Amino acid sequence: MDQRSVCDVLHSEGAWRKSTRSQGQNTCVEVGSAPGLTGVRDSKLGEESPVLAFTSHQWRAFVVSLSDR
Repeated sequence: MDQRSVCDVLHSEGAWRKSTRSQGQNTCVEVGSAPGLTGVRDSKLGEESPVLAFTSHQWRAFVVSLSDR
């Protein structure tokens, strides 16, 4: 699947969410997931935002690297 297809899947099937600590502001990132994919986008741009897309394996590695800090 090419990058454009991945972003289309995340935009159409992704359940996007942001931290409850954002207090309803649009200055956060949102995380969305679809089967086998996780995406990160800018909350203030919503569906117009570019998406960083990760496979499940890449996302786990990313999260683990953050928790090691």
